[in-house]
Amino acid sequence: MLELLPNSAIIWDWASFAARWLHVITAIAWIGSSFYFIALDLGLRKAASLPEGAHGEEWQVHGGGFYHIQKYLVAPAALPEHLTWFKWESYWTWMSGFALMCILYYGHADLYLIDRAVWDVENWIAIAASIGSLALGWTVYTLACRSPLAKNPTLLMVLLYVALVALAWGFAQIFTGRAAFLHLGAITATIMSANVFMVIIPNQKIVVADLKAGRTPDAKYGAIAKLRSTHNNYLTLPVLFLMLSNHYPLAFATEYNWIIASLVFLMGVTIRHFFNSMHARKGQPWWTWGLTVALFLAIVWLSTAGPRPQPEEAAEAATSPAAVQFASSEHFEEVTYAVMGRCSMCHAAEPAWEGIATAPKGVLLETEAQIAAHAREIYLQAGLSHAMPPANVSYMEPAERQLVVAWYESAVQ
Repeated sequence: MLELLPNSAIIWDWASFAARWLHVITAIAWIGSSFYFIALDLGLRKAASLPEGAHGEEWQVHGGGFYHIQKYLVAPAALPEHLTWFKWESYWTWMSGFALMCILYYGHADLYLIDRAVWDVENWIAIAASIGSLALGWTVYTLACRSPLAKNPTLLMVLLYVALVALAWGFAQIFTGRAAFLHLGAITATIMSANVFMVIIPNQKIVVADLKAGRTPDAKYGAIAKLRSTHNNYLTLPVLFLMLSNHYPLAFATEYNWIIASLVFLMGVTIRHFFNSMHARKGQPWWTWGLTVALFLAIVWLSTAGPRPQPEEAAEAATSPAAVQFASSEHFEEVTYAVMGRCSMCHAAEPAWEGIATAPKGVLLETEAQIAAHAREIYLQAGLSHAMPPANVSYMEPAERQLVVAWYESAVQ
């Protein structure tokens, strides 16, 4: 019976799939509602027929029907019987994202989180630094928003951007490039979700409680929530890029990766400014697209400027206990020969396969140490499945795939 149960690699991979799928679904729901309400808010118009206390209205058409929407800047005179809250999309996006981080980056810290060439520490120290950075990022951000800086939103945004640049540089000094990008996105996403959980929704509940008690709500609660909501709007696009950046080693695995991450935030601002201006009927500032293209070209140039980071001999020597186990297990020599013959032409510091500029996802498979370190990925991608090599372009034989499976499973028994 025990032989029918999947091994830990398969369980972890399906757990990753479930968390990632939930994360994608909830993120789509959250981003969709966020973009919709920002566009709605910017499109509101005054009208003589508006009821007392209404700030503006908007007529929309969708799905074969017309919608007449009115916004109350503070609150209506009486609380409606049915009130829809938009919060769980945000909460579940963060919870599923954190679960995915635990599965991938904490569960496989040796591979994805720690770069021993820059910070050779125990796994738990790197994980503690990761979690601590999330808490610290939110703390610094919310203190800044509660300071007198909140009276000058533009200056506040500039200072927060400087802090993000500092974070990008700092993460590149202690984590792998892939983890540095992910953590910059995770801190930003934590700020966004915490804005909803700790500011926007509590403020709305205060207004609702005042209405139920017959009190006139204070307009400051809506103003505070609006500031945080605006921040969320401008941070959304950079977060999306950073969360998907693991597919682009030319962004995260290069000399100036922290500058690239910093420029991505500016691109998010320029793109959102165009759409926000359009929704507010203030015209279409096409110059923002020119600036966005210029920023993107700067990123392309930075991705190839300077020396490419190469694996340090010391880093390869400091292999994890798991890697040592795979390197000393049965069939390792034969598997190494097969992987170097079928995979290393792409998974190399200088790929030999035409059209591939850098190793897919930054994974190098040129040495025994690298192959042992990526045993789980080789097992899942080229042993249990035929995902790699893509379309079997290097003609990996069924016997070689069976050898990979036998090698991995004999090592984990």
